[in-house]
Amino acid sequence: MERPSWAPQGIDLSKPSVSRIYDYYLGGSHNFEVDREAARRAIEVFPGLPKIMQANRAFMRRAVRYAVGQGVTQFLDIGSGIPTFGNVHEVAQGASPEARVVYVDNDPVAVAHSEAVLDGDERADVLAADFREPQSLLGGEPVKRLLDLDRPVALLLVALLHFVEDSEDPWAAVAQLRDALAPGSLLILTHASTDGGPRTVEQGREISNVYKNVGSRLIMRSRAEVERFFAGFELVDPGLVPMPNWRPEGSTEHEDPVVFTGFGGVGRKA
Repeated sequence: MERPSWAPQGIDLSKPSVSRIYDYYLGGSHNFEVDREAARRAIEVFPGLPKIMQANRAFMRRAVRYAVGQGVTQFLDIGSGIPTFGNVHEVAQGASPEARVVYVDNDPVAVAHSEAVLDGDERADVLAADFREPQSLLGGEPVKRLLDLDRPVALLLVALLHFVEDSEDPWAAVAQLRDALAPGSLLILTHASTDGGPRTVEQGREISNVYKNVGSRLIMRSRAEVERFFAGFELVDPGLVPMPNWRPEGSTEHEDPVVFTGFGGVGRKA
């Protein structure tokens, strides 16, 4: 297979990548046939996945604009993936010229592509780091240069935590990040779940198996387990809800029922 210019050297193009699969769901062009094949298998067992991902992105954009409206102009987006149209820095900088954004990902493709997109942008940068190592992430050069942790920061964990197993204690990592942030900081979070939505637990199990077969994991957590990530944060109205129901900009009554799969919420650190 010919290596496209955006794919870093050393990347195994024969193995699917979670961030490239996500890019495919969103209609992006930074994916390979191996990613598209895995994505098609996932969509087969969990119909409507691309629509869920689009609802996820729409929630993220509303939450970023909400943050700017609350006077929060610093953004730390962990598990940011491959930048696609309408990403955090575009939305944040569109809402406030003061906005500063640090993207964090452990996928070399996502990092390389972010570097290309952000070239020349002095208020945004990308850091190659892992959510599971909060202290080294917080000590990263772009974080120190662009973000003032003594002032409120919006921490984005959007479609990330369901890729971290219970055994790795994602709740502890979120708590470490929370403790490093100033009062008034926001946690913007989405998570996969079959609780309360139109998809069955069995379908959730099947999609988890698809991801397992491509060397990843996808953990469907209950609403209560997702709400635990907000310990130390006060959920802002309307709380932890299906993503389209979080401060919608129009009526949601004609939405495809599948987009009400999973949860989104924003919390404020007291």
